[in-house]
Amino acid sequence: MKTTTKIKTLLVLAISAFFSNASSAQDTAASNYDQGFRLGIGANVGYAVNDPYKLAVGGDVRLQYDLSQKYSLTLTTGYTNLFVSKGDAFPGETEGKDLGFIPAKAGFKAFVLGDSFYVMGEAGAAFAVSNGYHQTSLLLSPSIGYATKYVDVSVHYEHYNDFRKMNNGLADGRGVGQVGVRLAYGFKL
Repeated sequence: MKTTTKIKTLLVLAISAFFSNASSAQDTAASNYDQGFRLGIGANVGYAVNDPYKLAVGGDVRLQYDLSQKYSLTLTTGYTNLFVSKGDAFPGETEGKDLGFIPAKAGFKAFVLGDSFYVMGEAGAAFAVSNGYHQTSLLLSPSIGYATKYVDVSVHYEHYNDFRKMNNGLADGRGVGQVGVRLAYGFKL
C-alpha cells in the first residue's frame, strides 16, 4: 500500500472512532436529561424595513421539544400584521392596505452561553390572509434571545421572500423584512 493511502485510511478510522465515541457520549447525556415539551405564548412587535410597511405587531404560540440541555426543536405559528398608512398605497391602488399573515415555522434552538442565552434559526411559510392578499411566501428567521424557566425574550429578523414591496415608489419589488422583539411566557407540558 502507498504511504498516502495508509495515512488516509488511518485518518478515516480515527475520525470514525471519534464520532462513534462522541455519539455514545451524547446518548448518555441525553438519557440523563429530562427531555420534554414546552409551550410558549408570545407577543411580537417590530419595524418593517421595506416600504410601504411600517409597524409589525403579532402574537404566536411556540411548541418546543428539548433534545438535550443545549439543543431544542421548535414549531411556531400565530398571526402577524404589517401596517401601512392609508397614504402609502402601491401604484394603481387608492389607499394603503395592511398585510396580515399566518406564519408556520420549524426551527432549531441552541443554547450557547450557559442555559439561558440562545441562537435560533427558523424556516417555513407565511400565508397572507387579509385585505384580498392570498399569497404564500417563504419565511426565514434568525434570532438571539434569553430564556428562563418561564420568560423568553428575543430579537429576531424575519424575511418574507415573496411578499411585494415598493422600490423607489414602484411596486416592482419582492421580499419584505422586519426586525422585531418577542416577549413570551413558557411552561413545561
